[in-house]
Amino acid sequence: MNRSATAGSTPMSLADVVRTSIVVVVALVVQSTIVDAVQFRGAHADLMILLTVAAGYVTGPDRGAAVGFAVGLVADLFLPTTFGLSALVGCLLGYSAGLASAGLVRSPWWPAPLVLGAGAAAGTFGYAVLATVLGAPHLMHTYLVPALVMTAAGGVVLAPAVVAAVRWAVPVPGSSQASAVGAGGSAVASRRPTPTSR
Repeated sequence: MNRSATAGSTPMSLADVVRTSIVVVVALVVQSTIVDAVQFRGAHADLMILLTVAAGYVTGPDRGAAVGFAVGLVADLFLPTTFGLSALVGCLLGYSAGLASAGLVRSPWWPAPLVLGAGAAAGTFGYAVLATVLGAPHLMHTYLVPALVMTAAGGVVLAPAVVAAVRWAVPVPGSSQASAVGAGGSAVASRRPTPTSR
């Protein structure tokens, strides 16, 4: 099923914010206890980037940018680079992932690993470029290739779990209605705006 074009433009509810906060805290714990231990030449997958890409993929560019910014701010608290860099990259990455995946059909299993793998690699590269501009050139030379390999591989492997977590945290408005449409209608018909009285 295609994501509704306007689904991501509705504001997040308080319940969405609470669930997203829970997912981010759990992701930080998993990152520091498990994911950081799986390394290739000093690089590891990054769950914060994967959450951002998944938010854009699941909810669209607007919510993807908002979640990416928030996740990036949290990540900035734990990184030695310029504060705000992860938030900027997260905002741009969540919005871009939402735009790039807007026309994808969500029914098959394979788009999510491809989107998360490619998006994680793009986010890692963008982070390294911006960090270099802001005075940390070692990221482009020392860790870039291993980081691209590990983030892309992590995106592919962890996509089902990350997408499921984001779908739970930030459900797309109308998604339950679209899935509940019976044989007498279609998912597209259920998202049509209702006529208003004049």
